[in-house]
Amino acid sequence: MNDSSWQPEPVPAGPAYDAQAGPQTRPMPIVPDAAGRDFDDREARDRGAAAAGGPLFRDETPPQEPMPSPPPPPSQAPQDPSPPPQKKRAGRDLRAAIGVGVGLGAVIFASLFIVKAVFVGVVVVAVVVGLWELTSRLQEKKGIEAPLVPLAVGGAAMIIAGYVRGAEGAWVAMALTALAVLVWRMTEPPEDYLKDVTAGVFAAFYVPFLATFVTMLLAADDGPQRVVTFLVLTVVSDTGAYAVGWRFGKTKLAPRISPGKTREGLFGAVAFAMAAGALCMEFLVDGGVWWQGLLLGLAVAVSATLGDLGESMIKRDLGIKDMGTLLPGHGGIMDRLDSLLPTAPVVWLLLAAFVGTG
Repeated sequence: MNDSSWQPEPVPAGPAYDAQAGPQTRPMPIVPDAAGRDFDDREARDRGAAAAGGPLFRDETPPQEPMPSPPPPPSQAPQDPSPPPQKKRAGRDLRAAIGVGVGLGAVIFASLFIVKAVFVGVVVVAVVVGLWELTSRLQEKKGIEAPLVPLAVGGAAMIIAGYVRGAEGAWVAMALTALAVLVWRMTEPPEDYLKDVTAGVFAAFYVPFLATFVTMLLAADDGPQRVVTFLVLTVVSDTGAYAVGWRFGKTKLAPRISPGKTREGLFGAVAFAMAAGALCMEFLVDGGVWWQGLLLGLAVAVSATLGDLGESMIKRDLGIKDMGTLLPGHGGIMDRLDSLLPTAPVVWLLLAAFVGTG
């Protein structure tokens, strides 16, 4: 009952702490709840405390066990973490590469057989852009400031001198370009002078001087045919190495320089270039015979591969993949000149030995 005359029951004498019931405390009054029912807080507390693992207070809720998640539908079933084997793919955008190659070929062949001077201009533009790419990468990655202005002017002079005056004109223009690089760099502080001029002389030899042999090929009576032979053999060598190496390549040729090149690819380059060389010497070059084409194709395959490895060495030292981004699918101009530049003097020398320079 709930009245004001209620008195607590007397506590019997004895120990104040019962081992089973716990400490003896003053009984709690019975208080009606919101619905009017009476309940004894003490009894509710005692019942809650006696329940195994139950909460001591009524506002505590026992932890709920996590409900097992339903299995995922078949479409969301866990996938195998290991990726499926992928097909072997080429390392560049073939569609873009072929499109750019066809466009460049059209410009080159049109200029060759219309007016020779136009082709000389195409070579000059390619050389100047190549020098800009090379000197820009040297400055960005190594802090080397090879002077571009004397290199560009001297490079254009080398190309024209080689076409007009032959090897003698090319050497004179090369010497004057090196001198111009030395003098131009003197206008700046002396720090890193030796490093900058050394890089400048190297760039002058590597790009415009080697390219001069292309215009020296053009100066012959059958110059356009000789240039076509040079370009076809180099492109066919690169294509043979790429196709055979991609399909059958297993043994690395120079893994520390160019991991993508294989010995099987080199054999493909030699076979393709020798076959193309025999056809070009037989049908394009005046006075040429097929067996000379076999030797020419072999030499082109070797020089083109060495030229590609040489630029790969430069790019690895600079820590870059391509010299530029001007040509989609190819990289920069220098990424297309890498095998052409060292091959030009080889073709000029062999053609001069086989059929003369006229």
